[in-house]
This record gives sequence, structure tokens and C-alpha cells, in this order.
Amino acid sequence: MGKRSSRVNPVIANSFLLTPLTFYLGLGAVLFSLGAIGVLIRKNVIVILMCIELMLNGVNLTFIALGRHFQDLDTHIFTVMIMAVAAAEASIGLAIVVSIFRNFLSTNVADANELRG
Repeated sequence: MGKRSSRVNPVIANSFLLTPLTFYLGLGAVLFSLGAIGVLIRKNVIVILMCIELMLNGVNLTFIALGRHFQDLDTHIFTVMIMAVAAAEASIGLAIVVSIFRNFLSTNVADANELRG
């Protein structure tokens, strides 16, 4: 049985450092924009929830890239908080989706307009 090296490949480890910050910021902006567009134009509640998750992941990517660039660990705290909010959003949102589906037999937002007060 061969001995496995516990060292990380330096090419892979340095690839994050070699990629410019603007790439990660641009990717985060693209993810956030796609999520925002999806929230605005889609009518299915499940797709809207997935688009919100996409927006939160875009923000997370931006925080991590900026934290890595400025060597600031505080951004990791914000990232963990955003992940907790995303988990809560997913659990509560899916419960709402199940409730909407039971009442209207559809996950379309337009069908659930009777929820207005």
C-alpha cells in the first residue's frame, strides 16, 4: 500500500492566489444578478427559492474573495451567518411551499393570491 502525501498540490493551492480578484467579484455579481432576475421573472415558488439561494451564494463568494484578498477573517463570520440565513430560508420556504401546494395544488405564485389580507 503506497503512502499518500498529505500535502496539497501547490499548483492547486496557488491557483486561488493567481486568479485575479476581479474574476471572483465578477462571478459573484453574475450569480447575484441571475438570482435577482429569476426572482423577478419566475412564478414558481420553488424556482424563486432556488434563485434566492443563488443570490446568497453570490454574496458569499464575494465575501470570501474579499476576505482572502484583504486577509480579513471577519468576512468568514458574515459568510457563516449568510449560510445560516440560507438554511433557515430554505426550511421555512419549503414549509410555505408545501402549505401552498396543499391548498392550491400548484406552486405558482399567481395561484396563491388569496393569501392577501
